[in-house]
Amino acid sequence: MEQRAHILVIGGGPAGIVSAVTARKYYPDRRISLMKDVEQGVIPCGIPYMFASLKSPDENKLSHAALVKNNIEVIVDEAIHINRQQRTVLTKTNQEYVYEKLILATGSLPTTPPIRGIDKKGVYPIYKDMAYLKNSIQGIRKSQNVLIIGGGFIGVEFADEVSKIDNVNVYLAEIMPCLLANSFDAEFAEIAEEALKAEGVTVLTDTRVEQVLGSGKVEGIRLSNGREIPVDCIILGVGGTPNTRLAADAGLDLGKGKGIWVDEYMRTTDPDIFAVGDCAGKRDFYTRKDTPVMLASTATAEARIAGANLYALKVVRENKGTIAVYSTYIDGRVLGSAGLTENSAQREGFEIVTGTSDGVDKHPPTLPGVSTVKVKLVFSKHSGIILGGQVAGGISCGEMVNLIGLAVQKRLSFAELETLQLATHPYLTSAPTVYPIVRAAQDASGKM
Repeated sequence: MEQRAHILVIGGGPAGIVSAVTARKYYPDRRISLMKDVEQGVIPCGIPYMFASLKSPDENKLSHAALVKNNIEVIVDEAIHINRQQRTVLTKTNQEYVYEKLILATGSLPTTPPIRGIDKKGVYPIYKDMAYLKNSIQGIRKSQNVLIIGGGFIGVEFADEVSKIDNVNVYLAEIMPCLLANSFDAEFAEIAEEALKAEGVTVLTDTRVEQVLGSGKVEGIRLSNGREIPVDCIILGVGGTPNTRLAADAGLDLGKGKGIWVDEYMRTTDPDIFAVGDCAGKRDFYTRKDTPVMLASTATAEARIAGANLYALKVVRENKGTIAVYSTYIDGRVLGSAGLTENSAQREGFEIVTGTSDGVDKHPPTLPGVSTVKVKLVFSKHSGIILGGQVAGGISCGEMVNLIGLAVQKRLSFAELETLQLATHPYLTSAPTVYPIVRAAQDASGKM
């Protein structure tokens, strides 16, 4: 049975929802439908906190209130084929939807590392499906020894959260020499590692898991050095792979990073089909190389661009590249990163200078609840333009890294950051005389 939607969005995550709501704002007279293949989705960034911090996993459900408010039809079905010539989408229940404009927000699928025995019962990839996650949480909470594979943001946050469950031993295995290696320089990665160790997590860096042991169910692991560790379950925190099957089957081009190729307005090689979020290819803000960034913040920024540009291009709504602004939280400690680190800038061949600052987030420093703050900024040595920055400290660092991200996006120089005009308050910020970002910019300027 054929059904008509002027604008059809495939995918019910943050990127899909924001695409549909933005489209309603710019094209109020169009019929808009959103198709999702799970009954109840979850807030992606909140998944680790379903284990202990939230009273119930249901508190992390992804609300569709914005869709209802904006008169957007929600379809629970799975798209299985796109006919670009007829502009139709066929679903698993044999329904056919006609579209004028199509937005693909199909997300990503959890990566399964090539480890012998990884298919045993008790191994939990992370799917963004409430029913699946509830079953996974029940199994993990009953375990005594939990291994998390992957020391990036996902793995670190799972380790932090699972360590809060009573009577559970937590191991975190990372193949790189340090945690968070793709987003932080070593001195910041060490802060994350020490925070996890203080919570009782056994951190195994520079370590490869060679085999999952057990007959049918996980009973232990064997590491590359021959050591065996008894574990009851394994959480896979090694990231995801763009879910591009639907697009590839329709003949849409994929980028070198394996995501769906899109231009600066999120259009695919078919001008009537857009792609946003984890399924869409990303290009680095400075080098334009493909980059495997999968963040809800990036996805929703892309979704606003796509939703605005479906029928007519708005030049101000172009995607100038992926900055990759990250933040994470480990037992009260915030770490944030935006743009290039010192290591990644040097790998790309940039001639750089760095500026650092260490201080506190309140003034005077004797106020209750004060936290230390560490900032590192990376600048181009000759132009003085900021390339990236990292922060570590208290809650205020969650917004401080966003300020660095804005500085990168607007290509501010160290001189502009030195003269930044800021609101400050004793309980809310560092002192205006020693504001960490300003001090780090001054430190860099002295090295120019």
